[in-house]
Amino acid sequence: MGRPKAGPRMSEDIYVKKILTISTALAGLAFSVAGAMAADIKPAVLYDLGGRFDKSFNEAAYTGAEQFKADYGTEYRDFEIQNDSQREQALRNFAKRGMNPIVAIGFSQANAVEKVAQEFPDTQFAIVDMVVDLPNVRSILFKEHEGSYIVGMLAAMASETDKVGFVGGMDIPLIRKFACGYKQGVMATAPDAEVFENMTGTTGAAWNDPVKGGELAKSQFDSGADVVYHAAGATGIGVLQAAADAGKLGIGVDSNQNGLHPGSVLTSMLKRVDIAVYQAFEDAANDSWSSGFEVLGLKEGGVDWSLDDNNAELVNDEMKAAVEEASNKIISGEIVVHDYMSDQNCPV
Repeated sequence: MGRPKAGPRMSEDIYVKKILTISTALAGLAFSVAGAMAADIKPAVLYDLGGRFDKSFNEAAYTGAEQFKADYGTEYRDFEIQNDSQREQALRNFAKRGMNPIVAIGFSQANAVEKVAQEFPDTQFAIVDMVVDLPNVRSILFKEHEGSYIVGMLAAMASETDKVGFVGGMDIPLIRKFACGYKQGVMATAPDAEVFENMTGTTGAAWNDPVKGGELAKSQFDSGADVVYHAAGATGIGVLQAAADAGKLGIGVDSNQNGLHPGSVLTSMLKRVDIAVYQAFEDAANDSWSSGFEVLGLKEGGVDWSLDDNNAELVNDEMKAAVEEASNKIISGEIVVHDYMSDQNCPV
């Protein structure tokens, strides 16, 4: 599909530079044609609970949409749901207004996408984190376990206590997939390490409860952990705040969260929802849309870890070399990170 590839530690800045470089190479005339094509589409994004500025999952989607707008000069519509009942209504309203393509963020959108996509067969839909098997739907999945393995290695190497933690958002198989990948990376690096694990809740509210996220992280720090990774949406803001307050280390997720507490965020596991949204808009603009499903891991640039000025002093050369080697082995297939969702089981 012509998806931009992200090598190890591909930051948002590097991604933007790649897009701009490509645009420059195509020259003004070609870019004008692309812009004209893009102007004919009316893209839209429907965020999951937590909202566009959750500094994590939803915000990654917003970043991709904003980058497309900047590159192509095409406006887009978006909507932040406040409860589950708004999903179907929001999608239908977008479709009725001629928005196309419509990108739904989060597995919880699946039922609504399936229903509305059948009502509007000529509209192109995309969904992140779930498969909807319809001819006008693109389903985008990620190998979160691979990226989580890498940050698990970093956590183990940074820890001075051999105790690290994980705070998840909603207790679902997808978040256990993050946790399991993380634990595999920790244990591969420090076999005697202890990994604490807590989930925030069992409803959508678990994505937007930073107070509870902070409380869970504090409990893990009180138990001896000195590095805690979160996969909890806006709830994770509380996790990172608790790490900074305790003089410990947090690990961000989805978006690059290193800058939220410079010097206290060891790294962030990047889940490139921004690229997925950008590519969906661009493919529709260039008349190269494809449906079906795709799975994006380290090899495809779908997951990564972040290194920038905010955490450079926390990641030494030995750590960089170790995760670089592991990343290459995962890409080559020499290391296979177990996917919790394949059998609802974690081997560590």
